[in-house]
Amino acid sequence: MPNAHHKLQTTRSWDYLGLPSDTPNNLLDKSIWPESRVFSDRGLGPIPSHWKGACESGDQFNATTHCNKKIIGARWFIDGYLAEAGQSFNISEHKEYLSARDAEGHGTHVCSIAAGSYVSNISYKGLSNGTVRGGAPRARLAMYKACWNIFAISCTSADIFKAFDEAIHDGVDVLSVSLRSPFPLLPEVDGLNPIAIGSFHAVAKGIIVACVAGNDGPLAQKVINTAPWILTVAASTTDRGFPTPITLGNNNTVLGQSMFTGKESGFTGLLYPEDQGLGRPLTSAGVCENLAFNRSLVAGKVVLCFTSIALIDRENISSAVKAAGGVGVIVAKFPIDHMDPCSNNFPCIEVNYEDGTEILRYILSTRSPIVKLNPAKTHVGKPYYGKVAYFSSRGPNSIAPAILKPDVAAPGSNIFAATSPLNPLAEHGFLMTSGTSFATPHVSGIVALLRALHPDWSPAAMKSALVTTGSTTLGLVTYDDCKYGLALAYVCANAYTYAAWNTDRYGLPVFAEGSPRKPANPFDFGGGIVNPNDAAHPGLVYDMNKADYINYLCAMGYTNSAISQLTENPTACPNKKPSLLDVNLPSITIPSLRNSSSLTRTVTNVGPVNSVYEVAIEPPFGTAVSVRPSVLVFNSSTMRISFEVTVLSTGQMNSEYYFGSLAWINGVLAVRSPISVRASA
Repeated sequence: MPNAHHKLQTTRSWDYLGLPSDTPNNLLDKSIWPESRVFSDRGLGPIPSHWKGACESGDQFNATTHCNKKIIGARWFIDGYLAEAGQSFNISEHKEYLSARDAEGHGTHVCSIAAGSYVSNISYKGLSNGTVRGGAPRARLAMYKACWNIFAISCTSADIFKAFDEAIHDGVDVLSVSLRSPFPLLPEVDGLNPIAIGSFHAVAKGIIVACVAGNDGPLAQKVINTAPWILTVAASTTDRGFPTPITLGNNNTVLGQSMFTGKESGFTGLLYPEDQGLGRPLTSAGVCENLAFNRSLVAGKVVLCFTSIALIDRENISSAVKAAGGVGVIVAKFPIDHMDPCSNNFPCIEVNYEDGTEILRYILSTRSPIVKLNPAKTHVGKPYYGKVAYFSSRGPNSIAPAILKPDVAAPGSNIFAATSPLNPLAEHGFLMTSGTSFATPHVSGIVALLRALHPDWSPAAMKSALVTTGSTTLGLVTYDDCKYGLALAYVCANAYTYAAWNTDRYGLPVFAEGSPRKPANPFDFGGGIVNPNDAAHPGLVYDMNKADYINYLCAMGYTNSAISQLTENPTACPNKKPSLLDVNLPSITIPSLRNSSSLTRTVTNVGPVNSVYEVAIEPPFGTAVSVRPSVLVFNSSTMRISFEVTVLSTGQMNSEYYFGSLAWINGVLAVRSPISVRASA
């Protein structure tokens, strides 16, 4: 198969997800920097007997001393890169190691989030102080380094294929893949799509594979890693912020956000760049990305600038101010919960446009404006709450619109975890950074816990458990429904339980960052922000196996020869092409509804043997949804039941997607599937 290049995608988060380390009644009860304390093996027993992997020595990595009962596997793959580049790898030209050692820090960050051991009393320059840990701190780790710190990180298809091969052979239980293929999306049977092909073989062996949704948000149709056998993870924020007081000379205080932890500055000059003799108009002089100064006017002052870019290059902006002798910068921008430190703890503070305009109005109202910058503080809880992160890639799925992607969301913004100490922004080997790369190992860690609790569950069952128990904005029942007799009696008896489905853990709606900010929908976060404790006991799951995935490939119209090459077995699709709508996912997406569409789903009971579920439907706008049968009765002889869903257009829809839900409720559990429908053009 042809070789190609691929890219990477990158303390409070576990508490936010309901897995605090000090609470016993919850589910918790690429390469690596092995010396990090998060990879301590203290308290771990012998290496599992089914493990077939190995640690490989190399540059600055000694398998005997750097592997332990926590790091039980470490391999590295570079032949694909060398063949593609047509040259040898000169480590003197790059900060890199010909071994599993992590020079860049991405792999260490991912591993520590998924399964890092407990490390207490850790902070980033005093912010976010607490205990750092992974989601599955007693899980073992094996690293497969296929990416190299060359020309902004390079990973080739051949090396990724080899990493998948070795991981499957070694006997891993969960694969966390924080990589992306180039856009646009390629068919899952294409040799240039090693993540889809490698994950297919892993899932066929019972290994669940979690992959990034991508960092191209908030644009629609940019979600990646869309194969139905992959668990695709979007990024959300958490309930933590870093408020930074800005005190103006008129005694008004504005709250910004930053990671500045230096000393309070005392009052100093405040400047908004104007013409300054440079021949530039007021409106362009104050644009953060185009700052040019008369040094004599900037020296010793804090600079205010405005930008229309949500994800700014803080380092370039702060460097421009610093080079002109400035002592701080206030950036007015569209507000998002993505925060990076500036080097050398330079004060770079973000405010929204409203507050930025207030500061500008003060500057223009006085001859000698002054300001005092205070260090940031850590605040947890309201008014901060979980949102889909601005950068997180959104659906719908551009290659198979009937397959909902992403599947779920997890914290991926401002995640504090271990990194390479070579990173200039690291603090004692730890760093706070953002990306779907770091949302994915949150889900990988949760899946490791689910695997330990339910070793007989398939990858599809675990994905279903996460999707159908996510925290979403679409509710199952309202108090008015109960008040006016529009809902089942036993649902109303548990109204407080079901009302929580409308909100995050603080009772606030889940929004998606963007312009404008809007209520999140399934294309932003699939089934919702992961809910680990509820996922442990989902009641029902939508299961799939290798044959189901082959039916999907047939429904996509791939040739028998292409599918056979993927599966490594002769495969013949049925004469009647299967319907993509019938793929047994825990979600329903109809990208082209004319008058009506019908589809089939099958659920498997993983709860109490004798269970009865009744359907609760929230139809998308402009549709009527019916389900047959509307009651599912499980017993010792009936563990799987199929049902038919019919979605009827009422003629009120336009060509936009509308969203709803279908839930199976038994009075204790609600197994909820998101519905997405768009009328035919």
